[in-house]
Amino acid sequence: MQRQIFTPDHEAFRHTVRTFLAKEVEPDYTQWEKDGIVSRTAWLAAGRQGLLGIAVPEEYGGGGEPDFRYAAVLAEEFARAGAPGIAIGLHNDVIGPYLTSLATEEQKRRWLPGFCTGETVTAIAMTEPGAGSDLQGIRTTAEDRGDHWLLNGAKTFISNGILADLVVVVAKTAPEGGAKGLSLLVVERGAEGFTRGRNLDKVGQKSQDTAELFFHDVKLPKENLLGDRDGAFGHLMTNLAQERMTIAVAAATAAEHVLDYTTAYVKERQAFGRPLAKFQHIRFQIAELATECAVTRAFVDRCIADHAVGALDAAHASMAKYWATEQQVRVTDRCLQLHGGYGYMNEQPIARAYADARVQTIYGGTTEIMKEIIGRSLLD
Repeated sequence: MQRQIFTPDHEAFRHTVRTFLAKEVEPDYTQWEKDGIVSRTAWLAAGRQGLLGIAVPEEYGGGGEPDFRYAAVLAEEFARAGAPGIAIGLHNDVIGPYLTSLATEEQKRRWLPGFCTGETVTAIAMTEPGAGSDLQGIRTTAEDRGDHWLLNGAKTFISNGILADLVVVVAKTAPEGGAKGLSLLVVERGAEGFTRGRNLDKVGQKSQDTAELFFHDVKLPKENLLGDRDGAFGHLMTNLAQERMTIAVAAATAAEHVLDYTTAYVKERQAFGRPLAKFQHIRFQIAELATECAVTRAFVDRCIADHAVGALDAAHASMAKYWATEQQVRVTDRCLQLHGGYGYMNEQPIARAYADARVQTIYGGTTEIMKEIIGRSLLD
């Protein structure tokens, strides 16, 4: 199907992204997977290519382009390259909006230039050992000590946790406020009392550093409050739809890419004296997967177009995230089966795709949470 949502400018940007991936990411990606972390040089290269801070106003060093379709192109090309480890989508599409929409003028001038050059890698710290999607369970606290905040607590599963120079921390500032008593506070690299735990050993996405973070009596300037005091719940709800769309876009593209090279594989691989593609069962499998990918693509593209003009609601973003990620896992699993024993070998792209896909239904809000959001929108 011919896609209708991109202009020649978007396609020119796609060429830039592909050039960047070929030059700065693909040659080193296998080593990053072994190291468990992406080189900082890749972040700086992304900054030089204009891939960071696309939506950040030009006066702070960004691209000044809020059109979400550019973010979608970026997510698609990284997914097609099988390179989720360099978490530019998290940096641009999740944390970027908090800084551009909530930061004061002083904060913008302090943080955004480095954000756009790649000198300041960012992370957001929500999840805790005892609290995931349930924000009411957050125990990290930030006490108002008059001239500073005193931050104490622990976070886990934090993407970019090792590399991050700036971490947006969700903390409780009103002890009796539940989810409505949370605030966003920014912790910068080198803050006394801020330490990082181990780089967590994950099933997939090995090159994406994911860490435990600890805060022990961290004194933060009052100026490091981001947005409204006790207003984090509203801030988080506003920006979660874009995070979920970025994940959905990557999921839909990853499924298509896996199907593409699996289709090529069954045309070449022989069994019983003929290509696998000559067996009716294999043809039916490919036909089913291709249909699923086409239907998913049509819905995700519609959501991209709606989000680009501010018309996408939380329920449909949740639908896109739930459906596209579950479909990615399903397609990748079935494509691995079609590779036979070779599919189980780590050196094969399908094996890495299989491991990388599994977390997609978990982070950014689990499938179960997505269904809850959709259900409430229909039934409450």
